[in-house]
Amino acid sequence: MATIFTLTLKVSSKDIDTLDHVNNLVYVKWMDKIATEHWAYLTKDNPLPQYVWVVMRHEIDYLKQAFLGDKIRVKTWVGETRGITSVRFMEFYKNEDILVKAKTTWVMLDAKTHKPTRIRENVLKVLQPLK
Repeated sequence: MATIFTLTLKVSSKDIDTLDHVNNLVYVKWMDKIATEHWAYLTKDNPLPQYVWVVMRHEIDYLKQAFLGDKIRVKTWVGETRGITSVRFMEFYKNEDILVKAKTTWVMLDAKTHKPTRIRENVLKVLQPLK
């Protein structure tokens, strides 16, 4: 079972679009935020500054809306990781209602060269600690 990381966000006026709900692009920003915070959490005891991550692909299902003042709980976990890619899943909830489901494929880069680099055992141990 993958380790689930959660983050709670509150919808502010800057997150709202002309339809009076959270703009779709805000969810993408939140996806980056939780992925970054999860990576920082996973590497807090063993930093890996020699690597950076970039998005290769997003798949997003917008199921329900969120509005000003709503508290949003975001869950994320790491899926299949091999080669140079790692899949991350995310779910956004308001109370028990799921608002958005997402799957993002990330590519690991060498922090100096910005070239893709193979995900080695030291990173796998961080991303999938239960294996």
